[in-house]
Amino acid sequence: MANHKSSIKRIRSTEKRRLRNRYYSKTMRNAVRKFRTLDNKTEASEKLPKLISMIDKLAKKTVIHKNKAGNLKSKLTRYVNKLG
Repeated sequence: MANHKSSIKRIRSTEKRRLRNRYYSKTMRNAVRKFRTLDNKTEASEKLPKLISMIDKLAKKTVIHKNKAGNLKSKLTRYVNKLG
């Protein structure tokens, strides 16, 4: 168990942050999974900017790494372009 007041507070705040990051990360992964099931190009191209915005926000808050965000955006854009 921690001995200092500051470390006790740090444990509490880290746990809150960890749970929040897990929630946002899982929400993003579910959105990507749902997006990849789309087969209509117009619908997918309408939803792409919102999904890219979500990914950018998570990268900005360092919930996910910026390179992972770039890879995801690239793959999703290629997926939309490949739809017929």
